[in-house]
Amino acid sequence: MAKASSLSGLTADEARLAKMFKALGNPVRFRIMCLLAEKQECITGEIVEFTTLAQSTVSQHLKVLREAGLIRGEIEGPATCYCLDEAGIHWLKQQVTDWLSKCGQEPAADTYREEHTRCC
Repeated sequence: MAKASSLSGLTADEARLAKMFKALGNPVRFRIMCLLAEKQECITGEIVEFTTLAQSTVSQHLKVLREAGLIRGEIEGPATCYCLDEAGIHWLKQQVTDWLSKCGQEPAADTYREEHTRCC
């Protein structure tokens, strides 16, 4: 298990996952991720056209996605070419799969307490 980070007692993996979810929680960043998934790679200008936002605003969104480990950017001449960070996406996918596989499971008999009832 990963060591605890300073972010509300989360482990490093939990903090990383929360950062990714936060980045994806913004509709503009989510749409940029969808565009990159579809096109495989885009230069900044194409992303600006796609979002119809100012270049500086798009650059800020790209920075958040990069810092969350969801995309990579490589400088190609005067432009930066962006693509999904395959390692980051694979990690995210595995974390979500592991987390969802635990959802809806009955608690182990030794940890179940009679005073806890289902909310639904």
